[in-house]
Amino acid sequence: MPENHEKVTRKPAWLKIKLRSETPGAPGETVASRLEAANGFAQVSRLVRENALHTICTSGKCPNQAECWSRRTATFMILGDICTRSCRFCATKTGKPLPADPDEPEKVARSVSRMELRYCVLTSVDRDDLPDGGAARWAETVRAVRRLNPDTKIEVLLPDFDGNRTLLDIVLDAGPDVAGHNIETVERLTPLVRSRARYRRSLDVLRHIVGRGIPAKSGLMLGLGETEEDVLRTLDDLAETGCSLLTIGQYLQPTRRQLEVAEYVHPDRFARYREEALKRGFAWVESAPLVRSSYRADRAAEKCGIK
Repeated sequence: MPENHEKVTRKPAWLKIKLRSETPGAPGETVASRLEAANGFAQVSRLVRENALHTICTSGKCPNQAECWSRRTATFMILGDICTRSCRFCATKTGKPLPADPDEPEKVARSVSRMELRYCVLTSVDRDDLPDGGAARWAETVRAVRRLNPDTKIEVLLPDFDGNRTLLDIVLDAGPDVAGHNIETVERLTPLVRSRARYRRSLDVLRHIVGRGIPAKSGLMLGLGETEEDVLRTLDDLAETGCSLLTIGQYLQPTRRQLEVAEYVHPDRFARYREEALKRGFAWVESAPLVRSSYRADRAAEKCGIK
């Protein structure tokens, strides 16, 4: 555990998720719009189940699943659901992966079409067992989604491919609209939190994405034992790469096997970090306890002129 770690057992009130049915209507919201959102969520949920698709929304226990699915955005996890790495923050299964489904690119593309998604995010487990880390499958999936859904915007949330730029380029050559890679935590805590990834390598990945002329995005978790100085230094490092989109959220222990929460960070501090990030030149920053990597991804992309 981080130094001076004290076990935190009680979740504060600001981490409670309010369901749409529990909240008053937003300005301009009508009964019809609420029904449309509910129908969108139901349709996406059914299609994910019927097509046996892997989504990080489910495997990552994302608290925003209902909101995103009702907005017809979803994050698909390709290359199976077993990761070759064992990061101590992640709930995804780890071990020896099964062979990838050869029909996966077309299956994902058809599902995006049937779900009528406006914005599609693709991510994957790490596949260090494959010679190309799964890069060819990544590219096939991006192209298949684009072919069947020319109006759908595509964001990729990439692994680091061990820093191999040739493999990164295989994916980037497929033409995603946005490319992300998460820094996850501050440099000091990276060896504790991430099993194989390296902080500086992740910065290089983001720098390479920017160099290819594609908007770059990253994500940072808080509550693992970082200091404010750690966070501000990380914002400096990310800004230096040219990364333009950023999410900052609270780490929540998914199961007892993962790291315990060192601190529940108050929303006011998240708001302050957002302002600090904007001062450093980020075009879009989502910073709040329940924010996750793909939260409001479509709105972030619009900030980079992608509509």
